[in-house]
Amino acid sequence: MRRLGLVEFVSVDGVMQGLAGHEEGFPYGGWGNEYPIVLPDGASVGPTSDTTAYLFGSRTYDHMVAFWPYQPDDNPMAAHLNSTQKYVVSTTREDAAWDPTTVIRDHVLDRVAALKTIGDGSIVVLGSGRLARSLLAAGLVDAVTLLVHPLLLGTGQRLFEDLPEMRRLRLDSYVASELGTLVLGYSLVP
Repeated sequence: MRRLGLVEFVSVDGVMQGLAGHEEGFPYGGWGNEYPIVLPDGASVGPTSDTTAYLFGSRTYDHMVAFWPYQPDDNPMAAHLNSTQKYVVSTTREDAAWDPTTVIRDHVLDRVAALKTIGDGSIVVLGSGRLARSLLAAGLVDAVTLLVHPLLLGTGQRLFEDLPEMRRLRLDSYVASELGTLVLGYSLVP
């Protein structure tokens, strides 16, 4: 069975909204730009050979497709994102606009559960807060990687809101960037 993992950038108080820009009128948009992720030698957060698919919510996909297809392939993240199978959850999107991408229009939880049963490697959700919360609530998430930035925003959409039940996590890895961002890797405990 394929593993499904979340990779999320958050502030210490759990806010994920507006990481890279001022979308949605969020007053602190772009807060992540002050914290480039420079990790000690040998540590990484980028794609691994185990990542065989990406899953996005519609808004995150729009941000990704506006940037990554135009980056050179000598950027390892661009090369991996551009060549790896992607899935986008959208009820309004007619086409994907970023090959190879498949649009998931309905029965999202069932479709994701089915994706976990086929193929090798893992499926990674980048950002996509609403989708991440619904997958977590449905018990479809196996791992969570949090990049916790050293600031308190005090307002904004938080990653973990209103879960139907408590979930236990096991810390698998941790590393700190030069600017104090913690990269925390967790597995969900069944």
